Amino acid sequence: MICAKAMPAVSGLEQEFPGKVKAGNVDATTEEGQKAAKELGWRNHGIVIRDTQGKALFNQADHGVNLEDVRKALRDLLKS
Repeated sequence: MICAKAMPAVSGLEQEFPGKVKAGNVDATTEEGQKAAKELGWRNHGIVIRDTQGKALFNQADHGVNLEDVRKALRDLLKS
């Protein structure tokens, strides 16, 4: 299973990749969310795809997030 975390738009990825993707959101206004954003190199938001052990496999920051890139990354990662 791959986990995609970030913007609310990623919630639909669970339906696109049933049983293979778990999507969630982290509130960037919390201390935990701000720490995570900083560690990922984001100013305030973005998207990260992690494996089940938490390793970041894909990362797009801030307004550069492109859901088509995310879908492609998920398809490619799920093939391997």
